[in-house]
Order: sequence, then C-alpha cells, then structure tokens
Amino acid sequence: MEKNTQFVGQSFAFLDAVEQAGRAAELNRPVLVIGERGTGKELIAERLHHLSPRWGEPLITMNCAALPETLIEAELFGHEQGAFTGANRARAGRFEEADGGTLFLDELGTLSMAAQERLLRVIEYGEVTRIGASKPVRVDVRIVAATNEDLPAAADAGRFRPDLLDRLSFEVITLPPLRAREGDVAVLADHFGRRMAAEINWPQWPGFTAACAAELEGYGWPGNVRELRNVVERAVYRWDDPARPISRITFDPFASPWKPRAMMPRPETREEAYAPPPAAPATLSSPCDGISDLKAAVDAYEAAIVRAALERYRYNQRATAKGLGLTYDQLRHCMKKHDLSAG
Repeated sequence: MEKNTQFVGQSFAFLDAVEQAGRAAELNRPVLVIGERGTGKELIAERLHHLSPRWGEPLITMNCAALPETLIEAELFGHEQGAFTGANRARAGRFEEADGGTLFLDELGTLSMAAQERLLRVIEYGEVTRIGASKPVRVDVRIVAATNEDLPAAADAGRFRPDLLDRLSFEVITLPPLRAREGDVAVLADHFGRRMAAEINWPQWPGFTAACAAELEGYGWPGNVRELRNVVERAVYRWDDPARPISRITFDPFASPWKPRAMMPRPETREEAYAPPPAAPATLSSPCDGISDLKAAVDAYEAAIVRAALERYRYNQRATAKGLGLTYDQLRHCMKKHDLSAG
C-alpha cells in the first residue's frame, strides 16, 4: 500500500495487529512483520516508526528482492571507491542512511546467506563496514523486517540463519489476510470507491448494487487489500453513470479472448498466432441407444464439431481447417454441406 495511507478496517483480527504494532513501537527492539502480499506490511512498518521515539529521524526502506544478489551487500552496507567494478565513488549504505532512525527491510527472506551473516554482525555489534573499507562505522538503527515466507521453516531447511531469526523476532506481528477480516471488505470497498469517485470528479458516490457487493464479499482476494483497491477503483473508473449504483466489476483485468498463450512455440503462420489451443474432442450430447437415424445423427454431429471449431478459431477458416486436420477446400465443402455461416 502507498505511504501515508490511513488504516481502514474494523475487524478484530486487523485491529489486534494494529494495536500490537502500537505497543511495540515504543521499544527499541527489532520487529518482524509477517503477512501475505497486499496485507499492508509497509504500512505497519511506518506505524512502528512514527509512533516510536525515532519518529523525527529517517525511515529508510529497502526491498531485498528488488536487487540482484551481487548488489545487496553494497546497498545495505555501502562501499568505498574502487571496491568493485563500477564503484566510481564511495557510497553510504542504507544502514548509515538510517542512522538514528529505522531501517525497513522488505522481502527479508530473499537475502543471501552471506548478506544474512553481515546483517547479524550489524545487529550484534552496531557496526557496519563498507565493502572495501578497513574500519567499521558505528550506527544506531532500529530494524523492522517484513516477509511473506515462513521463516522458521526456512531456517529448518537451511535457507535462513536461525541465529538471525532469533535476533529479529523480539516481536512478530502477523497480519491477517483480507478473507479473515470479517466485515472489512465492505468498509474498504466503500473507502476506495469514494476516494476514486472524488478523484474523477463525480458529484456523488452511488455505491455498489447488492449483487455487486455480494460478489466483492464472496471473492477470495489472493492479493488482499491491494487487489481490492485495484478492483474497486477500476470498477468506478469504468462506470459511465455516477447516478446509478455500480453493478459491474472485473476481478481479472487480464481476462480477454486475445490473451496470449504462455510458453507456447512461436507461431509459424498468422492463423496459428490467433488460434486458441485445440479443444478436447466433442462428445455426443445424447445416449447412443437413442439414435434411430444413423446418417442424420452423424451429419448433426459433424455439423456441431465444425460449428464449434469455427467459433473456437473466431471464424478464421484456414486456422479452423488446420485445427480439424482438414484442407481448406474440405472445410469449405463441409460448411456448404451443412449450411454453416462463414461468421
């Protein structure tokens, strides 16, 4: 979620996590924030900083998954000029930038084992050594880290240092997913809807129809609050009549008949490029023992197969012929035989 976004919600599960963050904010101890994507981990980190005695000092954020492993340590701990290829000048790392304040390490579980070892030393001794430097620099930094991984399981599997996990887990705040926040979908949808309506200068907020609201409530929200915000704002933006309640929402913006097929060989022809994947063979819709006229039944079945293939290939006749294993002329003859439209 974006910075400076207010907390919105009324469920006990959500309010408990917010209250827990408020209590932990006053202590100068590391905090781990655990939660699925889109649950507001960065928002909790901001609360921990702004309610702490460090509120007037820097809050520095680093996404550990956003950089290649070769640059993570340089970003965290800084480097001296000439320490490695491309280091044209000395640079302070995030720890030095956050001195006196808070360092928020997002996606902590992606840190390499080497970076985890150096991070452990900083926590233990309060010193960082820039890459290429011989002397450490003392820093006073509170660490808030976030992840959507099961760190104890990662530690058991040898992918995360157990001693670092022990150091960082003075307090662990686990954020509930949206599907567990009873009543919050409606509250959040109304909040985001009103805000979007104001942004596009609607004279009023019409809300959602009962059916639309039920759809929002019944959805699983794998992307949590961030996904809900996108769905609601998209619905408002696409709605043409602000005088009527919104009755149409799109959960998957990628849904389209023209959606590219993933991991398929490069098409050799224009027809192949636009052809959907072949469908499973058609089956008779009625029991075989109900047939009294074999020729009529076979003709009807053949017509149904060709008609379905034409629809599947969007009436591209060359692609349809290839999909059915026919020549173009054979398909044309079949269409004429069964009086099938060309689209």
